[in-house]
Amino acid sequence: MRRLLAALLLLAIAFATPANTQPRPKKKVKPPCQPTLKDCPDEGCGTSFDPNLNRRKNIRSDDQSSSLRTLAWMKKLDDPENFTQGDSREELAALGEGQSITVIAYLLAVKPELGGESCNCGLHTPEETDNHLVLVSRATVEKFPLSSDRATNAAIFHSRERESETAEFTPRVRLNHANFTREELQPLVNSAPQEALLVRVTGLLLFDSEHFIKNHLVRVNNWEIHPVLKLDFCSTGNKCKANSDTGWKSLDDLN
Repeated sequence: MRRLLAALLLLAIAFATPANTQPRPKKKVKPPCQPTLKDCPDEGCGTSFDPNLNRRKNIRSDDQSSSLRTLAWMKKLDDPENFTQGDSREELAALGEGQSITVIAYLLAVKPELGGESCNCGLHTPEETDNHLVLVSRATVEKFPLSSDRATNAAIFHSRERESETAEFTPRVRLNHANFTREELQPLVNSAPQEALLVRVTGLLLFDSEHFIKNHLVRVNNWEIHPVLKLDFCSTGNKCKANSDTGWKSLDDLN
């Protein structure tokens, strides 16, 4: 009898095991609303969220003079009090949206966009998606130094990122700035002291109202330099100064 029970138990396990070890089906990727970036209008797939936000993200160039700012200044920018999804963004313009600014900061990472965004019509290739730049101050790098034990550095990066501001490479600007890619910039970050590259970023101030309303990110607030229109990196370690061009090298001139 015991042998029969044991045989039945083994048989039950044999039949149950495959069902428990089957891989979960992959999450379906939403197809883009246009076949290529060339076909994607400035409002993108804006009817699904906010066409006015998408139009601001898809600006390709700007000729206004840029003001030198700091990350500390960006961190103190106010949130809107009355803005709701799809508004005209007049309140955001009054707070500073649309200004051209230049910020000196330390770049920690150039992140790929993992899912198709509405502004890019849901396209997924590296050429047709944004790169998310994580910017922090020197004080943050010094407060959270990387460890010789690389297993702990993911947690250290997260602590740094909590004090970050965001800049974005966009595919529209990339059409005229071919080096605005993760593949070109991330290796410079990886080889920089403390994996923090001193950069000078110029672009348009944008309030990312989508991440303000939903899908919150790890950072200080939702003000961004978006799109980035110019990026210089310090070719002399950390010796470059905000009020001098000495040592700065344009990413456009790389290679």
